Amino acid sequence: MRVLLFTGKGGVGKTSAALATALCAARGGQRTLALSTDAAHSLGDALGRPVGPRPVEIEPQLFAQEVAPLAELDRSWAEIQEWLAALLLEDESPLAEELLVFPGFEELVALRAVGEAERSGRYDLCVVDCAPTASTLRMLRLPDLLRQAMEGLWGWKRRAARALRPLAEGLGAGHLIAPESVFDAVEQLAAEVEGVRQILLDESRTSARLVLNPARVVVEESRRAFAYLSLYGVATDCVVVNRLLPESAREGYFARWAERERTELAEIEKSFPVPRLCASLHAGELRGAEALAELGRELYAEGDPAARLSTRRPLRFERDEAGARLAIDLPTADPGQVDVRVRGDDLAVSVRDFERRVALPASWVGLRLESSGWRDGVFEVRFAPPTGAP
Repeated sequence: MRVLLFTGKGGVGKTSAALATALCAARGGQRTLALSTDAAHSLGDALGRPVGPRPVEIEPQLFAQEVAPLAELDRSWAEIQEWLAALLLEDESPLAEELLVFPGFEELVALRAVGEAERSGRYDLCVVDCAPTASTLRMLRLPDLLRQAMEGLWGWKRRAARALRPLAEGLGAGHLIAPESVFDAVEQLAAEVEGVRQILLDESRTSARLVLNPARVVVEESRRAFAYLSLYGVATDCVVVNRLLPESAREGYFARWAERERTELAEIEKSFPVPRLCASLHAGELRGAEALAELGRELYAEGDPAARLSTRRPLRFERDEAGARLAIDLPTADPGQVDVRVRGDDLAVSVRDFERRVALPASWVGLRLESSGWRDGVFEVRFAPPTGAP
């Protein structure tokens, strides 16, 4: 299954771009799911018809779904929910369920929905209308954080719980120790998220598409988002430049606006080493399948909307005569805001406010970090071969 992640600053038109892509793909014969992971869902609003937490058929070959965290609580994590409710809540107040939606839960649900679409075997393409940039990055960061938690203290905690449970039950405090079913549910969740991580990091299957407008504040945020996506190993195969002034509106009152737009388009071309897809500002609201399909034809013409538009590999492990190196494409990052250090068996790379702990190949563990630096927009981390190695 091909996966396309549409993200960008709020208000740039990513939902319209995502649905336009999904409609064109479906009408081209691909079994397509349009999946919204944004808490403020707007798939149904844009399509002009209801869309719920389970896939609904919009037209032949096209289904749509708006992920709902509260619905997922009952459907998927009953064991965890019941234990936390008994532990934290003395009654079944209307706030009970919302209190159990812990930080990161919405991102977990979003990842799980992508995994469910893959396992169903029903779709050739999943077009994800992601939440605005910051939430999307939290979603992409979550698999690494969960992996670190499971590899760290999780096994010890489960063994400790088994040892302490009889004692706690004898003291009438058994409810304070999570039952085995809760541990099983968390481990199952971690396995599902790891499966989705493998999908997202496979650049032959998954691409991000950044939607932006030719405005300075949007371009600057998109530059940072491009760098963060590369840091997390997700390949961006194009940028969608939305709401360009039509040629007929580039004179008179809008002349200065058109000049600023030309300046930003030049900056976009210089900043993003991937293809650009462009769409004009429309006179009316894009609502309904036909209007969105027209946007899709404007973006893709006769091309395949699901095609891989760039073959970039954002993160690469390589070996040469001098040793081993990790190369990360970060053409839009500020060199002064990139840092790298070894943490155990991982390499921690940070770009401004975001850090990723990259699991090093087994054969690299123990190699000394020799140097790091830049070459043509690529951040390279070199490791020296072991002492005494030929």
